[in-house]
Amino acid sequence: MARMSVDDLIIRPAQAEDDRELAVLNRAAWSTLSDVSPQPPAEDGVFDERHAPEQFLLAVLDGRIVGYVRRVPPTPLAGNRHVRQIQGLAVDGTVRGRGIGRRLVEAACAAARAEGARKMTLRVLGWNAPARRLYESCGFVVEGTLAEEFLIDGRYADDVLMARRLVD
Repeated sequence: MARMSVDDLIIRPAQAEDDRELAVLNRAAWSTLSDVSPQPPAEDGVFDERHAPEQFLLAVLDGRIVGYVRRVPPTPLAGNRHVRQIQGLAVDGTVRGRGIGRRLVEAACAAARAEGARKMTLRVLGWNAPARRLYESCGFVVEGTLAEEFLIDGRYADDVLMARRLVD
């Protein structure tokens, strides 16, 4: 099979009918490197009352979903409306290292900016060096760390809060 160029990558909003394919990707991408919740059961979808299709941007390559980013307001408070938060980023292992994660992060920031957001935040496990490098390369900086916030597989992990300004 010929390797598809990421020039052929399409970033698009998710639709309700993407749920099953997105769930398969979400389960395959699950790892203790990046996730604090248990691996989702195979029969579970992604979309529910808290995870709506309009929160997701998808990376599609050769007609197949190969990545997603989920961006949401971090709280329902009026005083926090100017902030969006990335609450999920995954790229299919078969296409990692090709810039798809970066394209998704940049697309999420552009969409947030178009909605009037001034800041994008995210939380990442301290031991997840690949994700932290990606976010730093996209202009995110560490704003705080909650030391030993999670116990995962018998090891404590820091919860690192990172942010990027979306306006000059």
